[in-house]
Formats: sequence, C-alpha cells, structure tokens
Amino acid sequence: MPFQPVQPEKLSTAVTRQIEKLILRGILRPGERLPSERELSDRLGVSRPSLREAIAELQQKGLLATRAGAGIYVADVLGSAFSDALIRLFADHEEAVFDYVAFRRDMEGLAAARAARLASDTDLAVIQTIFDKMQAAHLKRDPADEARLDADFHLSIIEASNNVIMLHMMRSMYQLLQQGVFYNRQTMFRQRTTRDTLLDQHRAINDALQDRDPDAARAAVEAHLSYVERSLQDQHRADRAEQIARLRLQHEQAR
Repeated sequence: MPFQPVQPEKLSTAVTRQIEKLILRGILRPGERLPSERELSDRLGVSRPSLREAIAELQQKGLLATRAGAGIYVADVLGSAFSDALIRLFADHEEAVFDYVAFRRDMEGLAAARAARLASDTDLAVIQTIFDKMQAAHLKRDPADEARLDADFHLSIIEASNNVIMLHMMRSMYQLLQQGVFYNRQTMFRQRTTRDTLLDQHRAINDALQDRDPDAARAAVEAHLSYVERSLQDQHRADRAEQIARLRLQHEQAR
C-alpha cells in the first residue's frame, strides 16, 4: 500500500497557509501593509526565522512584496478586470452602460441574498457603518463622498457574501464600479428627487441585511439598480431630445 508516514507541518508552512487564506478571503487586501516582523511573529506565535521563511515563499509566489524602507505589503494581485481603453469605450457607449447596470443587478442581488444568510455579525456591522457614513455625507451634500461611499457600500455586501470567487472578481472591477457609480449619480442628480430616493433605497437594502432576510435583501438591491437603470434611460432620452431641439434651432437660425 502506498501510504507514507504523516509529517508534522513546518511552522513556516503553517504561516504561509494562514496568510494565503487571509488574502483569499479578502481580509488582507492588495496594498495593505503587514505588521512589523516582531509584532507578526508574536501574534502568530512563531520564531522570526520561520516567519522570514514564510514571507520569502509568499514573495516568490507573488502574493507579498517588499517596499524599500516601508515594510512588507500584500501584492497587487487583482489589477483591473478591464484595460483603461476598454473602460473608456464602455463609458462612451450607452449599450455597455446599461449592460453594466444589468450585470450589477444580477450579481449584487445574488450577493445580497448570500450576505443575509451567511454574513458574520462583523460583516453586518461594517455594512451598517458604511451606511451611517452615507447618511452623514448625504446631509453634507458632498456628491464625491456619496459616490465613494456608494461604491464601498455595494462592495461591502459582496465581501459579506462569503464567496471568494465573487469577491475577487468584483474587487477586480472596482475601478469600473467606482466610475459607474459616479457616472450614474452625476447623470441622475440632474433630477431633483434622486438623492433622497437613492438613500432610501440603500436604507432598505441595509435594513433587509441587518434583519437577515435574503429575499428582501435581493429584492431591495434589484429594485435599487432597476431604478438606476430607469433614471439613466430617462435622462438619456431627455439629453437626446435637448440635443435635437438645439440642432433644429441652429438650423433655423442659419436659414
């Protein structure tokens, strides 16, 4: 029989596996600085030589990177899902913008349902904290801050969904998500009631998550992004009508 004696795992291997899991689960994020060598060895309960061996292996795997005089950081293992040129192409074509919103509705609805079932108390506390900040930014009428927190709110739900593939895929799209949220808000804010409506929709999403109601959480996310889609369509139609009217006026003046 081809059985081999079981060998105790090396300390450095155990450290490597623990840090890998933290990166995989999104707890350690790209660009995040690790604690100092002394602090990390104390927290892990291993010697510094074992820690150095683990860090060297993680660097070789491309998961950690050293910055001269600054310490050890989680490597940028995500990048963007799309090139800058493709992102600009998406933004310039209406079809891609609406496909993007539809994609978010499908993925984030699923993520919200999973988060309502599977999120830890800490996950839900993070979502609540971000929503509280959204309310504060709303009162200050700071569109840039609201847009950033909007993206953070949606990403925190994905992080709470407990699916590492979904997590890393959507994080890799963060630039597109951020630009999409900002673009959507800038366009939608031309309508007077939008800001209050959006905050109410995010409140409904948060309430459903805090109540751990998967169906309500999914429905609230889908209703929110359907509203975003309709608002964008209405604004695009209004913009086209305005453009046509302007061209007609210019034509009549030129006659």
